[in-house]
Amino acid sequence: MDVKVTALDGSAGGEVKLPEEIFGLEPRADILQRTVRWQLAKRQAGTHQTKRRGEIRMTSAKAYKQKGTGRARHGNKAAPQFRGGGKAFGPLSRSHAYDLPKKVRALALKHALSDKARDEKIVVLSEASVAEPKTKGLAASLAGLGLSNALIVDGAAVDDNFRLAARNIPEIDVLPIQGINVYDIMRRDTLVLTKAAVEALTERFK
Repeated sequence: MDVKVTALDGSAGGEVKLPEEIFGLEPRADILQRTVRWQLAKRQAGTHQTKRRGEIRMTSAKAYKQKGTGRARHGNKAAPQFRGGGKAFGPLSRSHAYDLPKKVRALALKHALSDKARDEKIVVLSEASVAEPKTKGLAASLAGLGLSNALIVDGAAVDDNFRLAARNIPEIDVLPIQGINVYDIMRRDTLVLTKAAVEALTERFK
């Protein structure tokens, strides 16, 4: 699959070949959904917690005598049925993360890339770098390329000026190739890869 390479100023920069085994698959929604759920589960803080009856500061004395009152049998006032008592079966701090096989993750990334390629939502840049970290100039360049909602993936290291200029532009994300993931690809309308990113992906799935 041949894709035209463009520069930030809109000038042509030749063509690059996208491997069919990475960008030419038939996307499977079930694999993409499975991987996105796995990613979002890892992000959950899991810090919600309620106090159990053993964690409540309250007298441990029996509320009233066992027999003769005509009322129900009760002990500690920290029991869940009493006002101010502990919570029964409430949430506890825990990790929501779970395992997903490496092969599934790798396949999902290929399917996400293939989905963008099928919809013609992939743009290849010759390089992602600017002379000065100026948001206004970069925003104008991206608007000239028709990029208003995009994930930009560079090589092993992102140019500092480009990163600083892009971080204040709404709906524009910038990642190094190590950070490319299914969720960020799917949440943005267009995927922008530099030539270095394409080479790194080709090498990664070789």
